[in-house]
Amino acid sequence: MKLAPWTRLSLRTVALAYLGVLLVLPLVIILWRTFERGIGAFIDSITTPAAQSAFQLSLLIVAIVVPVNVIFGILTALALVRGKFPGRNLVQGFVDLPFAVSPVVVGVSLILLWGAGGWFGGLESSGFKVIFALPGMIIATIFVTLPFVVREVEPVLHEIGDDQEQAAATLGASRWQTFWRITLPAIRWGLTYGIVLTVARALGEFGAVIMVSTALPGKSQTLTLLVHGRYINDHNTFGAYCAATLLMGIALVVLLLMTLLERKRGTAK
Repeated sequence: MKLAPWTRLSLRTVALAYLGVLLVLPLVIILWRTFERGIGAFIDSITTPAAQSAFQLSLLIVAIVVPVNVIFGILTALALVRGKFPGRNLVQGFVDLPFAVSPVVVGVSLILLWGAGGWFGGLESSGFKVIFALPGMIIATIFVTLPFVVREVEPVLHEIGDDQEQAAATLGASRWQTFWRITLPAIRWGLTYGIVLTVARALGEFGAVIMVSTALPGKSQTLTLLVHGRYINDHNTFGAYCAATLLMGIALVVLLLMTLLERKRGTAK
């Protein structure tokens, strides 16, 4: 159905106004509040020991979470696409569980499991602290980012089929050789896109992480917790805006990378 010119114009105006109020206006306010004192003040705010520690901790969590989710994601996608086993639909549901459960609920569940009185709370008596320490933050981030690699690799595996893999096996190739030379090159764009999404989600996670972290500056405070701590606890509004701008800049880089990868993936097809 062809819409009238004034109808199309009205729809575009409404859509742009909606995006402007919800996205553009808040970003403009954040940038204005960040740089109203000058670039020097912004740099000073994001180079404090607490900010540097938060940035390093965020990168450390990403560096651990991404490889774990890549390995898990590829194996799970291969099992779901290539395998036929009882409970396959149940596994599909488990993969999508982080999309349906609130991150705060995830954090509370981890406390009930790994806390001092939880099922695995005995680990603390042996000197291995999970909750309110780095391991708990990593587990929480792994859970909330779990689906991305699986859901990006799975449709690619469906698309390429298994003809080349079967041909390689017929020619005597081992499973590892088949995966490394045939499967992995075929899924590289989907895998890369899943990695980028995982990085973006890991950097921006707040709800689950704050439940299992002490949020102490310089110890267990990520960039998102730094924004929260400066704004709520320290009443340092300017510092919170600066930290938010740093996080927003990283997110923008990730978004641009996602766009480039999407174009390359489309070209590769």
